[in-house]
Amino acid sequence: MYAVVEIAGRQYKVTPKDRITVPTLKEKAGATVTFDRVLLLDNGTTVAVGAPVVSGASVKGTVLEHDKLDKVTIFKKKRRKGYRLTRGHRQGITRIEITNIEA
Repeated sequence: MYAVVEIAGRQYKVTPKDRITVPTLKEKAGATVTFDRVLLLDNGTTVAVGAPVVSGASVKGTVLEHDKLDKVTIFKKKRRKGYRLTRGHRQGITRIEITNIEA
């Protein structure tokens, strides 16, 4: 059984016991989250495709931790002008373990 679920504007294919990385969510670590925007649901025998979502389907998961990705360096330069600018950015993420897919 698997599902395609939309989380924070992105689509993820998930199965029970999967661990996924999504953009930062507001929930605390250890909290249970429910995602109602299930776009596709496959239970092994039938496939339900939503228009745009499958009604009555949801995906439940547990927030494992909040973290940041590796640093991305932004470097700007204009030649012969003496202009150089270095900045960095670390995107915040949330790691989730999928516990249940409900049809």
